[in-house]
Amino acid sequence: METDALDRLIDAALPHVAFDGWSDTTWRAALAESGVDPALAATLAPKGAVDLAVAAHRRGDRRMAGALAARDLSALKFRQRVAEAVKLRLELAGDREVVRRGTTLFALPQHAALGAALIWETADAIWTALGDSSEDVNWYTKRATLSGVYSTTLLYWLGDDSPGQAESWAFLDRRIEDVMRIEKAKAQVRENPLLRTLFAGPLWAASKIRAPRKTPRDDIPGTWPAEPTDG
Repeated sequence: METDALDRLIDAALPHVAFDGWSDTTWRAALAESGVDPALAATLAPKGAVDLAVAAHRRGDRRMAGALAARDLSALKFRQRVAEAVKLRLELAGDREVVRRGTTLFALPQHAALGAALIWETADAIWTALGDSSEDVNWYTKRATLSGVYSTTLLYWLGDDSPGQAESWAFLDRRIEDVMRIEKAKAQVRENPLLRTLFAGPLWAASKIRAPRKTPRDDIPGTWPAEPTDG
């Protein structure tokens, strides 16, 4: 019910965003046209249009993950799968003017940290959808590098008028190739005895880094243990 109401608010807001941005004007229009009770709307989006912009971005991530799950990518090299996921996420973003308005909103100093967090969430959604199982420092480096690839490709895409945004996809391929060079350099460090010795300290520190847990821990003081299951 709450998800449905939030979707209705987003859908009612989108036609106004291109003209009024993610603003109070858009928020009032969404309230008037969505039919969602104002009290419920205030609970779902206490910051008004800003929260709707966040929800719209996260909905795009979920739709991308669902669309990827329905595709057979087994014939593609892994770098091609990443490129396909980024391309799909941008294609599902909708009206480019709406995306531009969101980019402008999250470039404001008071929302910049939130915008960076959303880009990270998109990178995480892509890696998760592609089956990433890393549990060490690679969990972070993969998402950090993909965040850079996604954000720069997004900005290029916003200004791309080439047929079918072909220039954007070529730009994306070049950025992924840059990342692959970094990965090759990392592999050379791990495989070269001399370089392993020179970078022994950083490599040791990196080996201690673990990905965040996806499920709550039950071995921390102050938390309840997991409920036993029958059978």
